[in-house]
Amino acid sequence: MKQKRLKLLDCTLRDGGFVNDWNFGHANIVNIFERLISSGVDVLEIGLLDERRPFDRNRTIMPDTRSADRIFERLDKGHTKIVGMIDYGTCPISRLSPCADSFIDGIRVIFKKHVMEDAIDFCRQVRELGYDVFVQAVSITSYTDAELLRLISLVNALNPYALSIVDTYGLLHQDNLLHYFDLLNQNLHPEIAIGYHSHNNFQLAYSNSIEIIRKPADRLILIDASLYGMGKSAGNLPIELISMYMNDNCGKCYDISQMLEAIDINIMPVYRQNPWGYNLFYYISASNHCHPSYVQFLMDRHTLSLKALNAILDTIAPEKKLLYDKEHIELLYRDYQSRECRDEAAIAELSAALSGRPLLLLGPGKNMELQKERVLSYIRERSPVILAVNYIPEDIAIDYAFLTNSRRYVQLESRLLDIAAGCDAPVRIIATSNIANVRAPFDYTLNYSALIDPDAEIIDNSFVMLLNVLVRTGVNEAACAGFDGYTVYGDNYFNASMDYQIARQKSDGINQYVSAMLKRLRGVLDLHFLTDTLYQSPDPQGNLLK
Repeated sequence: MKQKRLKLLDCTLRDGGFVNDWNFGHANIVNIFERLISSGVDVLEIGLLDERRPFDRNRTIMPDTRSADRIFERLDKGHTKIVGMIDYGTCPISRLSPCADSFIDGIRVIFKKHVMEDAIDFCRQVRELGYDVFVQAVSITSYTDAELLRLISLVNALNPYALSIVDTYGLLHQDNLLHYFDLLNQNLHPEIAIGYHSHNNFQLAYSNSIEIIRKPADRLILIDASLYGMGKSAGNLPIELISMYMNDNCGKCYDISQMLEAIDINIMPVYRQNPWGYNLFYYISASNHCHPSYVQFLMDRHTLSLKALNAILDTIAPEKKLLYDKEHIELLYRDYQSRECRDEAAIAELSAALSGRPLLLLGPGKNMELQKERVLSYIRERSPVILAVNYIPEDIAIDYAFLTNSRRYVQLESRLLDIAAGCDAPVRIIATSNIANVRAPFDYTLNYSALIDPDAEIIDNSFVMLLNVLVRTGVNEAACAGFDGYTVYGDNYFNASMDYQIARQKSDGINQYVSAMLKRLRGVLDLHFLTDTLYQSPDPQGNLLK
């Protein structure tokens, strides 16, 4: 093996800041810094430089180098190289003092492929100020070999401190990683270091870093890591693990006890509030080679099974996979859900079945549990046709289940089988056309596209879709229970497992939207709420209908 030099870079105060919005608190910042310096790390990244954020001594995201000086300049950096990071385009060169006047020794510049020429020119300006420059190729997996060779030629002309392989979304397996490493090692000037910044979507940050360490190379190799793997998305390489490996196998003598002290005192309290690391969400984004925001968008809908979610991700245009485009994923979601079907016959059958009898609509709100006696009393007095939306009550026999949500359908499948196998009358299923039936056809399949509101922020609110069904079937009156509306805090569902974050985040907007819909339908479809609701539906005299 050719002799190589190895250095360890800690990025806790920068990449870890994506977990807590860089709000470590001044005392924690100082302790993390001093513990890492004492541990002997070779390079320490102290935060992100971003002119859009004001100075805050409690945060490691700073508008300029002078702000970094104000936080760190009284601390002893020993023999460790201190660096900051700039996401190209967020911090102009005017925000950087000359290196001779700054606590910072080097600047790491991250950029996406499509701006590489402009970003390298910015790196040149940074270097002219005296800083060591680290070129960070974000989303390395988005580069073709030809594009990466083009970047290498630009970097050779710049002659920076390092060029790093940045596996932004944790997509690399060993063969791909070593291919990128070989391209750099064979074509990059030997005085330029090769860095590796990993993410742990596939649980490969540790093993991949070891492969880089073991790979023959006659140059400096720089390995990024963070305390307890703290970092964006699935987290980074845990520095306490890789330093142990480097101590045992590479002749290093990092003081791991100092790292463990920082983890115990400064990192674990953050982890307990906002955990990071491998999970299903980041696995899905990595396995589909796509930006995590696409997965977040689809999972926030809470309408898709994982099979359907993967099917949508598979249709993302290749050039958009790693560059998030909200309009693109909204269109793909709508196209996938909008499986057209002719439903005139189903509507006519439902119209005949629902006419002439009282109708009771049941939702899964918390008030179905808290105010159940109101509901039971109504059932005893009126003997209504009972229709439940995306759930099946345990102790109220229903006639119809209205299903608009593939995820809920999968969850209810065993319950439907139990009902079918029992002595009770079967539940008839009214399903929208975006749901694929598992066994026999649904009793009624309705056209999804005809029931959604494409102009709404949440286009497929299940309650609004049901109201549209009732209007189409000619129903003009119904009682409602368990349609509580949404709150930021408290219980939105009687079953906590049904809750989802986007409903809390957008609770006011959803409540206002449904209330406006009820107002528009007054006179066409009048609803009487048996249980308390946040949907404001005043009658013409201004009295809230209950």
